[in-house]
Amino acid sequence: MKSIVFFNNKGGVGKTTLACNVASQFARERDLRVLLVDCDPQCNSTQLILDSDTWSSIYWDKEPSKQETVIDLVRPIELGDAEIASGIAPLKSSKNRFGVDLLPGHPRMSIIEDLLSRAWGETLGGDIGGIRRTNWVSAVLDEYEDRYDLVIFDVGPSLGSLNRTILIGADYFVTPMGADIFSIVGIRNIAEWIQSWMKVYATGLSLCEDRHSGALESFGIPTDESNAKFIGYTVQQYVTKSKKGVRRPTQAFEKILAGIPEEVETSLGDFTSDDLSLEDLRLGDVPNMYSLIPLAQSVNTPISALQSSDGLAGGQYQQQQNYMRTIKAVSDAMARNLGF
Repeated sequence: MKSIVFFNNKGGVGKTTLACNVASQFARERDLRVLLVDCDPQCNSTQLILDSDTWSSIYWDKEPSKQETVIDLVRPIELGDAEIASGIAPLKSSKNRFGVDLLPGHPRMSIIEDLLSRAWGETLGGDIGGIRRTNWVSAVLDEYEDRYDLVIFDVGPSLGSLNRTILIGADYFVTPMGADIFSIVGIRNIAEWIQSWMKVYATGLSLCEDRHSGALESFGIPTDESNAKFIGYTVQQYVTKSKKGVRRPTQAFEKILAGIPEEVETSLGDFTSDDLSLEDLRLGDVPNMYSLIPLAQSVNTPISALQSSDGLAGGQYQQQQNYMRTIKAVSDAMARNLGF
């Protein structure tokens, strides 16, 4: 089983749309067992994948829903323990049109963020309880090891404790970007942030091992550089124009697009797998899909599965075909970098 995080500290770059449509592509076209874990307190993936009646029954109805969410998984941590809950059942792929299992998000994850921040301080002091709470994602992956081929984490645009723990536990991360200078600044922020905590985290592990020899191994805590490796980026939501029959980014974006590969190499090169080239990291460009995005959101469906009965009409069919080619290319490149 492999795990990947869709992560950027800049919002509005189509991260959730990409994560959910790539997850669906892996499940539907590659026949992989995919679990999507929504760790964003805003629950955008949950709202995209589940119809309103389903998520209303989970969060709003007076009668408690039987469907568990990510907050149930980390409830023991919320109550002061260092372990996750076992036996939490994701919502089955048969219950949505994306074809993936989903562990729905929950707004209370913002409270978990505060608790994980406290655990981080304990981790830096070598406290085994703090280290175990910081490594909750590793425990989640162990829990689902035999049930899935791929676990995808969708996270919020934050450089906080919650996302730090997810990057510590997951195998890989990808960064969807927009064609703007703020996305480039976001890359720099990510690099500085990861560098700032990697060394102190290693020191905390070393202190714990000195004080409690064998404790890390007994709890399955990796002692090497276990943070997620960077395996690629996409550039999304730019406007194109036709030039000699070929759709190209408008001139305003061309300079920004040209500078992204160098910035990626400079900022994130140290966190990249050695066997991946700069060209490998460019997973693909995703142009603006205009009305397809809100249509897919309104019917809780991957863009590739939209039909006339969903409201697909006119020029949207060609837009859909373009997106299907794009999402296949992105998914193929990601699968190659993941080793599938």
